[in-house]
Amino acid sequence: MFQKNYETVFILTPVLSEVQMKDTVDKFVNLLKEEGADIVNVENWGLKKMAYPIQKKSTGFYVLVEFKALPNVINKLEIEFRRDEKVMRFLTTVLDKHAIIYAERRRKGEFNKKAEAKEEQVS
Repeated sequence: MFQKNYETVFILTPVLSEVQMKDTVDKFVNLLKEEGADIVNVENWGLKKMAYPIQKKSTGFYVLVEFKALPNVINKLEIEFRRDEKVMRFLTTVLDKHAIIYAERRRKGEFNKKAEAKEEQVS
C-alpha cells in the first residue's frame, strides 16, 4: 500500500480558549504522526461564522490539516474526531493530482485577492 494525500477540515466549539484550541489541534496532528502520516500543512483559519447553527452555536474554530497517510489511518482519525466533544464537524477528503497542485498554489498565496488588491493600489 502507498500513502495518499488527504485534507481534513474540522470545526471546534467556540467556547474553547486559544490554548485549549491549540492543544486539541496538536492532539490530532500528533495522532497522525504516531500513525506514520506525513503532515504537509496545518492552517488555523480562526473563529468563523457558520452558514447554519451546529449544536446551537453559530461560530466555530476552523482548522485545515493536509497530510499524506495510508488509508487505514483515516478510520482511526475519524474515530477520535467522533470521541472528542470539542469537535463539532469534520470532513476528510482524498486529494487528486489537481487538488494537490491547487493546494500547493494556495499555500504559496497565489489566490490571496486581498494582497493583490493592495499591490495594485500601491502601483
